[in-house]
Amino acid sequence: MNNFFGHLKTVSRHRQKVIVHCFKAGIPLRGLLHDLSKYSPTEFLPGVKFFKGTRSPNEAEREAFGFSSAWLHHKGRNRHHFEYWTDYNPETKTVGPVKMPLIFVKEMFCDRVAASKIYQGKNYTENHPLEYFRRGKANRVIHPETSEILESWLVMLSEKGENETFRHIKNFK
Repeated sequence: MNNFFGHLKTVSRHRQKVIVHCFKAGIPLRGLLHDLSKYSPTEFLPGVKFFKGTRSPNEAEREAFGFSSAWLHHKGRNRHHFEYWTDYNPETKTVGPVKMPLIFVKEMFCDRVAASKIYQGKNYTENHPLEYFRRGKANRVIHPETSEILESWLVMLSEKGENETFRHIKNFK
């Protein structure tokens, strides 16, 4: 029962932070729609089973089974994840990254900052989202332009803080 309420609280706190961030970024509807699939049984039940409170339950599910059914469901329904944006390229005859529409890059930024705040707790700094992004950069399959925009905003957050970064993102076209 502790896992149930712990996971529910974590998901809901994260979602609430994303909503606040999306309003600041000028995309309120994306905030209100953010991560609703996490409340579906396909995502919620594995989240409860693998809940620890210090990292994503998807990582623990992946360690147990070699994949995360919750993540596969989630990334296929939520366009703020760069993993959603892959498609078959008729020229190369391979699956590769597609440039993300800007509104979803904005939501992805909001999501990453909120996740860092939730998982880092009182240890959160405005450098954490950038550090996390850079740690996985070598293994990430993301369109170069999408990656460049996201990283530039994470650098701005690290150097200039939330207020200036959200102001910039809100006006970014």
